Amino acid sequence: MANPAGAGDVELAIVTMTFDAAEADSLIAVLSKYVVLTRMQRGCRNVDLCASATRPGRFLITQKWDTAAAQRAHFDSDVMVEMAASCIGLLASAPDIDLWGAASAHDLL
Repeated sequence: MANPAGAGDVELAIVTMTFDAAEADSLIAVLSKYVVLTRMQRGCRNVDLCASATRPGRFLITQKWDTAAAQRAHFDSDVMVEMAASCIGLLASAPDIDLWGAASAHDLL
């Protein structure tokens, strides 16, 4: 049976950001600070920082936001701007940033 319209619907905005480091030790410090500060932002459900097990110097940040509006507000925030500025000279290439819609088991019923 399909999920009744509006029943238990949750709006989530999911963001992934992949970074390839030119200076891995310095970049991990910047990204670690960013993750801690982002977790305190309004509308943030979760932020994780991962290091690739197969590609040295590659880092992934995943974020979950209550709403797309909260995610957009964060991308305009001082926390995001400071992180981006701090990455200058530390990256091998521009980060890959993607916005994802959340699919749930309810969507499949």
